[in-house]
Amino acid sequence: MSIISIYHPSGIVNGTVHLPASKSIANRLLLMRAVAGFNDLEIHNLSNARDTVILDGILSDLSKNNIADVHDAGTVMRFLTAYLSCREGEWILTGGERMQQRPIGALVAVLRELGADIAYEINEGYPPLKIKGKKLKGGKVEIDGSVSSQFLSALLMIAPFYSQALEIHIKNRLVSVPYVEMTLKLMEQWGAAFEWKENTIRVENKPYTRPTENVFVESDWSAASYFYSILALAKEGEITLPHLFKNSLQGDSVCEEIFEQLGVATKFEGQGVVLQKMPVKANKFNYDFIKSPDIAQTLAVCCAAKGMEANLTGLQTLSIKETDRITALKEELNKFGLNVCANVDSISFLPTTLVSRISHLATYNDHRMAMSFAPLALLGEIKIEDPSVVEKSFPHFWKELKNLCFQVT
Repeated sequence: MSIISIYHPSGIVNGTVHLPASKSIANRLLLMRAVAGFNDLEIHNLSNARDTVILDGILSDLSKNNIADVHDAGTVMRFLTAYLSCREGEWILTGGERMQQRPIGALVAVLRELGADIAYEINEGYPPLKIKGKKLKGGKVEIDGSVSSQFLSALLMIAPFYSQALEIHIKNRLVSVPYVEMTLKLMEQWGAAFEWKENTIRVENKPYTRPTENVFVESDWSAASYFYSILALAKEGEITLPHLFKNSLQGDSVCEEIFEQLGVATKFEGQGVVLQKMPVKANKFNYDFIKSPDIAQTLAVCCAAKGMEANLTGLQTLSIKETDRITALKEELNKFGLNVCANVDSISFLPTTLVSRISHLATYNDHRMAMSFAPLALLGEIKIEDPSVVEKSFPHFWKELKNLCFQVT
């Protein structure tokens, strides 16, 4: 296993960081383009994240290959489960070892109610799947909103091509609401008609219309969070992040609000933002991440490094990600002498001065573990296992750190 060493000699961080495009937006646009049959529609600034490359490749290859391997891309597994259910043909949808441990039964159950023909190849409720695609009927269904918002987004994006309108009742508290809002706003831009009242979303069976303007994918706010954390821990500096928009579709744009408490100001200039150091406004951190779970790891590590008391809640979806992120966070933060209290949906800890003398950090095959802990190099040299995991969402992450004068060897 490869290991990298990271260190920043001065603690002063200045420069421009070129973030990857949002894979959340890119993956939705790719799926919608396939559903609509707009095969020649160009999507500008498409993400080079591995998840997006995998989805784009599979969609391009379906005409000659009926076996789709998503590897470790959970979003791709969920979106393709829905899409292949309504695309004529017989398909095998599979993934890597961890993917075959991630539940998909709740999505499959709803798709079957809508008329889908899906069978489990090995274990009930888990990939791989055997799918016989056909026209789905639509109608009224119910889904548990507390499991994964991606299940709901998958159902919504294929809804314009059901034989009748889709009406979904969401039971329990919906997690990651901004991602569902993103899905619906993108669909609306392509002519879809929907209504969201309380716990019910209705989408008319009205086909997408071809966009008349260029389709451009903005930069990824989840990726931006790591550089907010870097500036929060730096002695001084300023970081420019191009192609981030004030009125973003991405829920993780809440970084602007959250990191103001931790000493980072966000200034929108032209087609991007400038991050600047400012006084820390809070001495303890409490936040419910139910709407933005992908930046929870970043904030946990940043608060720990700043010696703050922290209580992070709304983390119930983290255990079914690339790894059990709650357990992984606890294990790795413990290496720094932090006493972390964790349960199924929260993490908390008291102020502690972190010990920087450690061997190396494990990444658990999780890109966000590697990138969330990288800012700790501002406190002293750290070593990170399996650095290539960042390719899942931010392939040039280590290069961008070098551009900010981090020593990465």
